[in-house]
Amino acid sequence: MLHLLFPIGLLAFITVFYYMWAVCRGEKALSLGIRDGKRICRADAIAIILLTAIYALTALTNLGDRSAPESFCRFGDRGEYAQAELNEPQGISTVVFYTGIHTGSYYAQLSADGETWVDVGVLEQPYSELFRWNSLDISQYADPDTKYFRLIADSELWLGEVMLYDMDGLPISSLSYSEGSSTLFDEPEKVPQKFTYLNSSYFDEIYHVRTAYEHMEAQDPYEISHPPLGKLIISLGIRIFGLNPFGWRFMGTLAGILMLPILYVLTKRIFGGVAVPTAVGFLMATDFMHFAQTRIATIDSYAVFFILLMYLFMYIYLQSDREGKAWMLPLGLCGLAFGLGAASKWTCLYAGAGLGVLWLIDRVEGYGLARMMGVEAKWAYWRETRKNILFCLGAFILIPAVIYYLSYWAYGTARGMNGIGMLFSREYLDIVLGNQKYMFSYHSGVNATHPYSSRWWQWMLNLRPILYYLDYSYDNTKSTIGAMMNPLTCWAGLGAMIIVAVNWIKTGDKTARFIVIGYLAQLLPWVFVSRITFAYHYFPAGVFLMLAIGYILNDIRRKNPKWKIALLSLCVVSAILFVAFYPVISGADVSREFADKYLGWFDSWPF
Repeated sequence: MLHLLFPIGLLAFITVFYYMWAVCRGEKALSLGIRDGKRICRADAIAIILLTAIYALTALTNLGDRSAPESFCRFGDRGEYAQAELNEPQGISTVVFYTGIHTGSYYAQLSADGETWVDVGVLEQPYSELFRWNSLDISQYADPDTKYFRLIADSELWLGEVMLYDMDGLPISSLSYSEGSSTLFDEPEKVPQKFTYLNSSYFDEIYHVRTAYEHMEAQDPYEISHPPLGKLIISLGIRIFGLNPFGWRFMGTLAGILMLPILYVLTKRIFGGVAVPTAVGFLMATDFMHFAQTRIATIDSYAVFFILLMYLFMYIYLQSDREGKAWMLPLGLCGLAFGLGAASKWTCLYAGAGLGVLWLIDRVEGYGLARMMGVEAKWAYWRETRKNILFCLGAFILIPAVIYYLSYWAYGTARGMNGIGMLFSREYLDIVLGNQKYMFSYHSGVNATHPYSSRWWQWMLNLRPILYYLDYSYDNTKSTIGAMMNPLTCWAGLGAMIIVAVNWIKTGDKTARFIVIGYLAQLLPWVFVSRITFAYHYFPAGVFLMLAIGYILNDIRRKNPKWKIALLSLCVVSAILFVAFYPVISGADVSREFADKYLGWFDSWPF
């Protein structure tokens, strides 16, 4: 029963927060002076730098090891083998190995004379275990006369590193190996004492990291259920920092870090002041989903990053003067962000639909205003509209199409094509079109099940987090990485979104409309999706929940003299929750008693 006191207490706090908003409704706005400005000032720069720097330090800490095997022994076909000779005969108890790309098995054999071999086990390399450390216990076959060790591949396979351990559990470093096998034994210092998320891939990293590396190696990609750009961005981190957990997670974490200043600027543009943008940025910095999702090497970080950019530029466009050319730059950048997002993940198309609705409403309102101003204004409106539509055709169709098409470059090089000329070949076009058909059939036909799947209505209430990683290796402790929204942001944000939606309906408030349409564009499509879904699909919608809370905060700031109490208390509670749940969203070791007693608020929370 103790764990139920926490959500009850949080709901009580949220109730008090909305009471502070309710009591000031109808009151005159306070005189805020310069604090109401919407131009970036020195205080904004300080707030942005502090928020971003502190979050970056937190996010990059224990992101992953900077070292992992990068030289692979490449078994070209079935029957190829690698062999090692021990300098002194001794028993072998364990084989530790680091998997590479391709899937299959290695048959482990031991011999005393190099002629007669004994099968001692199979080293599995399935698709779900790539770029991970594993071990095989062969102690039951231990023979003190063992002099040779051999691995035979059953197909084309890449293996990163092998370490043999003696009967005392100590690594066997005195050995020689056959020609071509050196890459299996050349990085012994990289073998970890414990296999964790810090040195191995987890969850969908097995797909995206593999594909990113395959793009680098001009190999046919394995993961083709999403467009290529997200994996290409992951490969950029690998090129900079190496093929290791830090390297393949860095770019996603960087995207998460950069979301903070982008959200700050958007919030500043909408509400002005320094306090509300800082509070909204702080909510993002302490959001569980944002933290966990941007630290795993999947493509969702890039999708949300580009969605944020889309809506920032769309908001700037909506506030711009249409009579000159000032509107072209933000609208063009919005289209560019849309193209980059769509080439990363199709969920950005939902965001694009929201942009289209905002644009269309703006055009209709512009027509209504022009109609009231007379015939000449109407003709001017239609001339400007034609120019705008032509510009949008380039910004939102032509440029995104080019970006999308170019993103398949690595697919072409994997097929032996090269140079600009391949872009105009029938083979390249067939690759692009064929992948679109595959992706559509794949996503429409998925009927798999998963223990941590959830539906859209569960996301809205934070009822079913997704568990990415769980390790019970040590007694009385566990290491967990789960993705869910900070309960404060999720529940308070839902209430705020309802209030904002009602305000839009009642008053036609354009700010409320912008926030609600952005939210619904990320949520409504999932209502009609019957395939398996997860809590991380709510990640883009969470951004608009934060903006909705900002809407309420801004109302309190403008009308309630005690607004600082509301703002500070909101940030403090969010920070407390982040610190409390940090172990189960970061992978840090935590006592099972603490996790079960204080963090498992509901039975559906797998902490």
